Amino acid sequence: MTSSKHDIEVVVAIDFGTVSSGYAYANKSNPNEITVENKWDGFTGYKTPTIIKYDESYSSIRSWGFFALPERPRKKRNASDDNQSKPIELFKLFLLKGNSSLPDKLDYKKVISDYLEKLGEMIKGRINTHWPSLDFYNQVLIVLTVPVEFDDDAIAIMRDCAFNAKLIKERDSRYLLFITEPEAAAIHCLNSSEKNKLKPGDSFMVVDCGGGTVNLTSHELLENNKISEITESTSGNCGSSLIDKKFIEFLGRKLGSSTIESLEKNHYNILQYMVQEFCKDVKIPFTGQKSEFQRYEIILKNYPSVIEKAKEQGFLRESDSIWVEFNDVRGMFDPLIKKIIDLIKGQLAQQPNKECSAIMLVGGFSESKYLQDRIKKEFNKIVSNISVPSQPMIAVAKGGAQFGLRTETTAYRVLRRTYGTDTIRRSLPGDPPSQILPNGYTIIFDALAGRGKPISVNEKVVREFKPHSIMQRSISFDLYVTKALNAKFCNDPGVSLLRPWEIELPENDNYEDITILFTLTFGAVEILATAENQKTGEKYQVKVKYD
Repeated sequence: MTSSKHDIEVVVAIDFGTVSSGYAYANKSNPNEITVENKWDGFTGYKTPTIIKYDESYSSIRSWGFFALPERPRKKRNASDDNQSKPIELFKLFLLKGNSSLPDKLDYKKVISDYLEKLGEMIKGRINTHWPSLDFYNQVLIVLTVPVEFDDDAIAIMRDCAFNAKLIKERDSRYLLFITEPEAAAIHCLNSSEKNKLKPGDSFMVVDCGGGTVNLTSHELLENNKISEITESTSGNCGSSLIDKKFIEFLGRKLGSSTIESLEKNHYNILQYMVQEFCKDVKIPFTGQKSEFQRYEIILKNYPSVIEKAKEQGFLRESDSIWVEFNDVRGMFDPLIKKIIDLIKGQLAQQPNKECSAIMLVGGFSESKYLQDRIKKEFNKIVSNISVPSQPMIAVAKGGAQFGLRTETTAYRVLRRTYGTDTIRRSLPGDPPSQILPNGYTIIFDALAGRGKPISVNEKVVREFKPHSIMQRSISFDLYVTKALNAKFCNDPGVSLLRPWEIELPENDNYEDITILFTLTFGAVEILATAENQKTGEKYQVKVKYD
């Protein structure tokens, strides 16, 4: 049987990270052979920096990835060195409502789209090399991995950016799926040799330690290598890029805050090169063992403007070098590791009556020997198996591809919020006046799926609604969310509007004959809301994201 031009033949998973990004791909005809990209135009590694550089006017892209990294500053500098635009980095944090900044001429959505387009061009080239006759827009499934804390707006923006980046042909394309990063990592771990001999019924936790955030999920292994989420996923802003930030704060204490402000404003490439070298020589190899640590010297003789500015503030009195000591580095790590340990404790506390059989550390930050040792020391008496895959950096991308090849892997997930819509009923004494309508009805919050409920992937919640008046020309299906378990009205504290939605009713029709079938379908990450007029067959749908 020949394949149709609209059959999915290849899956591409994109791990769009805060600090670095990568992708993996596989053909459905050979699902066990998943390729993770490790060649980036002369550079090697499973990920490329999530950095992009524009020209001085920010109108065209100069470089991205490895080529946008700061270069070693030259001894003889000229004016053009300082007039160059700054490399744009950490722009994913805008989707996480995190602290980041951009030049006035740039919008973060454009930056994300531009970066994904460059990455997409590389992906298309690679796919075309392997399968020249493939129709990219109709035979390739894109799986985008996302943090657990991405909200509805963030997912909608990512869809728009993927469309603008020419990864998909239509905004609501079925050829784009989302999966959370720790869930993708969990799928990878269960399909690798690091599954710790788990058996059906065992629970395990995935701690995805990335550059920007740390995401945690707990699962139960089911039959047929399927997984079920058993706790509410959690996350924290304690990724490895925060160590870079603390290093810059350290420089500020040694050189003066105005020196750092001057570097950030006028010599950004110098500052970022210093951070880059610190990461390579100190942060990555740091083990937390004093006997294995060598003092790190930052030689400033090639940066006369830095020396001059620092000495104006009374710094660098004895030497033109800065020494980084063991306790300095440990002080950069420890606050973040404490947060990660607290997050793990929080996950364990959600399942007091069920033993956690394994903790799996994935993500680039999990390669830190110091982080590994601290977590093992803290939890090895509670959890017998604490492991790190042989290549933790690729766990998310590879797991995303495995999910795309077998989307039924995820069986259940736990809702972090209650989902509902606004409906009306006859007013009762005590109803809030603001929700009472002139016709004697009251607008209430009608819960469709409750927080903490395990819900199967692609499970449908169906309700029937009818118009209340012959004059009614539309029905509202506004979607609301809340963390409360007993919300009664849409204006209760903590209830917020997730997506406004309204459908029109046919004119000159007997309203008593009209029934609207309202369906929420819970996918892997997104919810598909569908309203169907049972009389006319008309359908309306909108995608939203639950977290």
